Amino acid sequence: RYISTFRPSVKCEVEKNKAQWKTMGPAKVAVPSPKNFLQKHSKEPKLPARKKEQDSKKLPALSVPRRTDHPVMRIQSKKNFINTNAAAAITGLPKKPQPIYVDRRQGDKYLLETSGLVPKYIKKKDYGVTPKYVTQRNEEMKRAQKEYEAGILEQLKKRAMKRLSDEERRSLLQGLKKNWEEVYREFQCLSVEIDTIPKKLYKEKLESQMKQLEHDIEVIEKHKVIYIANE
Repeated sequence: RYISTFRPSVKCEVEKNKAQWKTMGPAKVAVPSPKNFLQKHSKEPKLPARKKEQDSKKLPALSVPRRTDHPVMRIQSKKNFINTNAAAAITGLPKKPQPIYVDRRQGDKYLLETSGLVPKYIKKKDYGVTPKYVTQRNEEMKRAQKEYEAGILEQLKKRAMKRLSDEERRSLLQGLKKNWEEVYREFQCLSVEIDTIPKKLYKEKLESQMKQLEHDIEVIEKHKVIYIANE
């Protein structure tokens, strides 16, 4: 059987390396110093310091206060804000919760004031009061109605009824009878045989005129007092 010539040396090296790990716990390694911790921007390249120019001009004065400037201190307040805030919190009234309403079984909450369910408009001072533009429009309508009625009265006064005198009534009655006689005379002058349309229409016209005149004569004879409107 073949046996390597390096066997003893390899065995010795393995045993030597195993002996270092035959301990309990972590290996004893040098702990780094806590002062050598990684700092911010420590690995960034640093620029060389800027050299101040001797002949550089002075910068103008800025309105922004410098870091070294301190504000002028005036009279300080001796009020103890901690105690006053604590006393105000203890003696103050508790904050009232805003009224809400729930519209679903899942518990969705909404403000009650903006929902339209609160009758806050009926509590206004001008609730139920007629607006100014409505009253103004009603007054204008009443004024226009009065002017219209006044105009109608004036027209009625101008066209007032007047009574006919006995002489006017008699002359009117004689004139109507005279007109009836003229129409009757024309009616008697008609031909016995009416065989054309114009003759028939003329006959109907004369008959209607005679009927209207007879009606007017009867009305005037029946009523002794007659009123007519002024034109």
